[in-house]
Amino acid sequence: MNELKQNYNPEEIEDKWYVFWESRGYFKPDPDPAKAPFCIVIPPPNVTGSLHMGHALNATIQDILSRWKRMTGYKVLWLPGTDHAGIATQNVVERELSKEGINRYELGRDAFIERIWKWKAEYGGRIIHQLKKLGASCDWSKERFTLDEGLSRAVREVFVRLFDEGLIYRDNRLINWCPRCHTALSDLEVEYEETEGKLYYIQYPLAGGTGHITVATTRPETMLGDTAVAVNPEDERYRHLIGKTLELPLTGRKIPVIADTAVDSSFGTGAVKVTPAHDFNDEAMGKRHNLQSISVITEDGKMGHEAGERYKGLDRYAARKMLVNDLREMVLLEGEKRHPHSVGHCYRCKTVIEPLLTIQWYVRIERPASEAVGAVKEGRTRLIPESWDNNYFAWMRDIKDWCISRQIWWGHQIPVWYCPECKNDKGVLQGDLIEHIFYKPVEVPNPPTPPLEKGGKGGFVSGGTYSGLIKAGFSHDEIIRDSKIIRVSKDINPICRRVDLKECPSCKSSAVIRDPDVLDTWFSSALWPFSTLGWPDETGDLKTFYPTSVLVTGFDILFFWVARMLMMGLKFMDDVPFRDVYIHALVRDAKGQKMSKSKGNVIDPLVMIDKYGADAFRFSLAAFAAQGRDVRFSEERLEGYRHFINKLWNATKFITRNEALWTGQPPDEESLDLASTWILSRLSFTVGEVNRDLADYRFNDAANSIYHFVWHEFCDWYLELTKPVLYQEDSREKSETVNCLYFILEKSIQLLHPFMPFVTEEIWNAVFRKEGSVMISQYPNALPRYAGAEAEMEYIINAVTGIRSIRGELNISPSLEIKANIKTLSREVADTLINNLNAVKKLTRCAEINIGTDVKRLRGSAVSVRDGMEIYVPIEGLLDVKNEINRLQKEMSKIDEALSFLNKKLLNEDFLKNAPKNVLEKDKAKFNALLTRKEKIEENIGLLESIEKNGG
Repeated sequence: MNELKQNYNPEEIEDKWYVFWESRGYFKPDPDPAKAPFCIVIPPPNVTGSLHMGHALNATIQDILSRWKRMTGYKVLWLPGTDHAGIATQNVVERELSKEGINRYELGRDAFIERIWKWKAEYGGRIIHQLKKLGASCDWSKERFTLDEGLSRAVREVFVRLFDEGLIYRDNRLINWCPRCHTALSDLEVEYEETEGKLYYIQYPLAGGTGHITVATTRPETMLGDTAVAVNPEDERYRHLIGKTLELPLTGRKIPVIADTAVDSSFGTGAVKVTPAHDFNDEAMGKRHNLQSISVITEDGKMGHEAGERYKGLDRYAARKMLVNDLREMVLLEGEKRHPHSVGHCYRCKTVIEPLLTIQWYVRIERPASEAVGAVKEGRTRLIPESWDNNYFAWMRDIKDWCISRQIWWGHQIPVWYCPECKNDKGVLQGDLIEHIFYKPVEVPNPPTPPLEKGGKGGFVSGGTYSGLIKAGFSHDEIIRDSKIIRVSKDINPICRRVDLKECPSCKSSAVIRDPDVLDTWFSSALWPFSTLGWPDETGDLKTFYPTSVLVTGFDILFFWVARMLMMGLKFMDDVPFRDVYIHALVRDAKGQKMSKSKGNVIDPLVMIDKYGADAFRFSLAAFAAQGRDVRFSEERLEGYRHFINKLWNATKFITRNEALWTGQPPDEESLDLASTWILSRLSFTVGEVNRDLADYRFNDAANSIYHFVWHEFCDWYLELTKPVLYQEDSREKSETVNCLYFILEKSIQLLHPFMPFVTEEIWNAVFRKEGSVMISQYPNALPRYAGAEAEMEYIINAVTGIRSIRGELNISPSLEIKANIKTLSREVADTLINNLNAVKKLTRCAEINIGTDVKRLRGSAVSVRDGMEIYVPIEGLLDVKNEINRLQKEMSKIDEALSFLNKKLLNEDFLKNAPKNVLEKDKAKFNALLTRKEKIEENIGLLESIEKNGG
C-alpha cells in the first residue's frame, strides 16, 4: 500500500491523476465490440468563453454519467469541442482592434479572419483547460471545432441539399438588426428587458381641413417613415375618419387613415401610427393594406436619407430628442408620460435592436418543426423533466422561418456565388444589382442613390454598382479587394455549390462574387451530433454512436439549439440525434438570485476549485441538482462537502491500520456479526438507490444517498461499532471485520468515483492492490440485502440516539457516565439490545443499562420514546438542576421572541400576498420547529422542577 498522507490536499493529486487517466487512454471508448455504446456530445462552449457556473454544472453532470456508464460496462464516448461563436468572437477581436485605433473594414476581410484564427490559437483553448481542471473525462483525441475542415464540409453539404430542395431562400423582410454588431439577429437572439420609457402623444392634422388625430408612440423618430394611421373599425371615435387623409408632420407627405381589427382601442388614444419598415406588427398590417415601406433608420442606427435633411445622419436617439422639440414648437406634441415597456436588446452586445428591412437567407421550417414535435410526442426523444414538453410544443407551434444569414465575417461563409456578367430572369444585368461600398473615396460614374456619406473616421465613403465600377476602370480583383460591404439584390440568381466556384457555369466568366454573409452560428451547431461523428461520410463512429444517448443542456438553449438539432438530425440522419435530453436549471446564489456582475454575486468555479478542490465542488453541484429546481449554490454547503472528503480520508486511514489482516477477499457473510451484516445490507440498498437515481437523472438523490451511507451509516455507526473488535487481539472475528471494512470502503470508493474522481483514485491506488484505475473498475450493482439485520440494527440505533438525545437536551456532559433503563415493547427488541449491550454502552457512555419488557420509569427520569422502546435516564446527581432550569428558561425566552416575530409576519396579509413561496414555506417551517422545541423545553423544565421539588 502507498501511504496516505496525514491530510488530503487536492492540489497535490488532481493534475497528477488527470494526466494518468489521459495518458492511459481511459477516456477513449473501449474497442470491445460486445459492449453497448453510450455517447454524449458536449454542448460546445464558445471559444471566447471561460468556465462559469452553468458550464461547471453541465460538465459535472455529463462526467458523472460518462464515468458511471463506463464503469457499468458501456463503450463510452464523451465527445468534446468548442463553438466558433460568430458574433461573440468577432466582438472580442474587434475590441482588440479598436484599442489599436483601427477597425475590421480598414483591416479587410481576409486579414481580419486571419487575426481571429491567431486569437483562437492563443486564447481559444482556455475553456478546454478549465474543463480538464474540473475532471471532464472527454475523449480529447476527437475534439472538434465548428469551423474545422470536417464540420465545414458538413455545413456546406447541408446548405446545398436544403437549397436544392427549395428549403433555403432569400427574402427582403423586416428583421431584428443590431446597429453595434452590424448584423441581423433571429427572434431568439433578442433579449427583452423592461425599460422605463415615454409615451409621446402627437397630433396628425387632417389634410385640407381642420381637426387632427392624436397617436401615441414610444418611438417618435420612426414617424418619419409612417405610411398610415390605423384605427379599429369598431371604434366609434374614429369611424367617421376612416379613409380620410392626414398630413404627416415634419415630412410634407400625406398618409391615409385605415381600419384594422388588430388595433387595440384601449392603448394610448386608440389610433396608432403605421411604420411597416420599422415595426413587425406594422409590417404585417402594411402587407394587408398594400402600404409602402419607408426606411428612415440605417444599419448603423442613424437616420437615413428618407428621414429628411434636418435629421439625416443623426443617431436615432439624438433624432428623437430633436424631433420631439420640433413637434413641441409646432404645437403638435400634446404631451408625454412615463411608460414602462419591454425593449429588445442584442443578446451579445446588449445594444437596443432596430427592426430593419433587409435581404436575408431563410430556412423554411414548418415541416422540419412538425417532425421534431412528432419525435418528442412519440417518445423517440424524451425531455427530462417532462414539464418542458408543453413549452417545447408551444414554441414549435408558433415557429417562424429561420433567418440564417449574418452580416459578419467570422463564420461559415454562405456557399453561394453571383455572376455580375449574366442577366437575371427579368433580363437585367446582374452587375447592376450588386452594390459595393468602399472605405476610401473613389470616382464612380454611377454612385448609389442616395449617395453614401462619410460617417466619421473610417466611415463608408464611396461606392457604386459592380457594373458602374467596371465602367469606371476598376478590375474585378480591385473591386473585391477594396469592398468592405457588398449588398446583393433579391432579384439576382444565386449559384449554390459544395466547392468554391471559380467560374460561372453559364457564361464561364471568372468574375464571380461570393455572397458576403456568414451562417448563423446555430446553423453549424444544429449539425453537431452527427457532423462531429464524421457525417457526411459513413464513419465507424457515426454507425456506432448515432443516435447519441443523452444531451445535457440548460433550458435557455432548448429552442436555440435542441429543437434545431432535432430538425436537422431527422432530416439528414432519418433519426433523432439523442434519446434523452436532460434539462438542468440555472445556478443561482444562495439567496436564489440570478448571478450578475452588477449584483456582485458571481461565483467563479475556478476560485471554488482552488479553494476546496474539484471533488468537493463537483459533489456540491450534483447534490444541488434537483430536477426542475434552480440550483442555489452555497459556499457553506461546499465547505461541508470538503469536510465529507476529510471524513472519508480519515476513515480510510483508520481502516488501513489493520492492513496486515486484510486478505483481499470479500467478507465471509456466514461469519459476520450483526453490525457487519447490517452495513452490507445498507450498502446493497444504497447501491440500488444510486443506480436507479442515476438512470432517472436524479443526481441530487444519488449524491445524497451516497453521502448518507458513507458519512452516517459507514463512518458514524459501523466504524464506531467495529472499534471494540479492532482494538482486541488478532482473531478470526477481527480478520473478518477487517475484510468487511475493506469491502465496504472499496464499494464506497467505486460508488463515489463518478462524483469525486480525484480523491477516489488516490485512495484506490493507495489502498487496493489492483492494476489500472478505479474509473475502469466495475460499478457496484445487485448486492444481497439482509432485512432481518437491518431491523435488528435499527433497535440499537434507536436506543443509542434516544440516550444521546437526552444527554443533548439536558446539557449533560459528554464525559459523564450515566445510567439508563430501557423498556422494550417486545422480547425480540430486548434480546437484540442485550446481545449488543457492550456496543450500546460504549456509544452512549453508559455505566449501566437495564433492559426488559417490564422495566419501570423511576421518578425524576428523562424520557425518550423510540420505535419499539421507551428510554429512561435518571437525572438526579447528573447536573446542577437549578442552573439548568435557568438556562432552559433563557432559551425559552429567546424562542418566545422568535415565535412572536414570525407570528406577526405570518398574520400580515401583505406579507402573505407578496412573499415568494419559498420564503413563506421557510418561515412556516421555522415557526413549527420552534413550537416543537418549545414544547420539549417545557417538558424538560417540568421534569427538572419536579426533581428540585423532591430534593434531587
